[in-house]
Amino acid sequence: MANPLRGEIEAVIGGRPYTLCLTLGALAELEARLAAGDLMALAARFEAGRLSAAEALAVIAAGLRGGGNAVTDEEVALMRIEGGAAGYVRLVAALLMATFRPAGGSQGGGLPAEGASAGGLTSDPDRRP
Repeated sequence: MANPLRGEIEAVIGGRPYTLCLTLGALAELEARLAAGDLMALAARFEAGRLSAAEALAVIAAGLRGGGNAVTDEEVALMRIEGGAAGYVRLVAALLMATFRPAGGSQGGGLPAEGASAGGLTSDPDRRP
């Protein structure tokens, strides 16, 4: 079971439940892969609300690995999620909210509180952007 206080979320991908978490190692992986200079640059990039399919793949793969799942990018690229492309966007938004939202859900810095939108990304996995 995911622990939101640790930035974890649960998601069903490919018909299987997973725990995802952007750990420090996963964030470092994303910094390198997306050529972001630091955590603030990474957060600002996501806060802008623009996300390519390659970036969504990188975030989901890093989150799965950070959640303790031994998966390759190639395996993640073949996984399906309910809702198609919009489902991937909702998953990425939920993971980013869990990672960058201050403990307790209060607003301040980083991304908006749960239920709000981050640019075009929605944090509610059941709500369509």
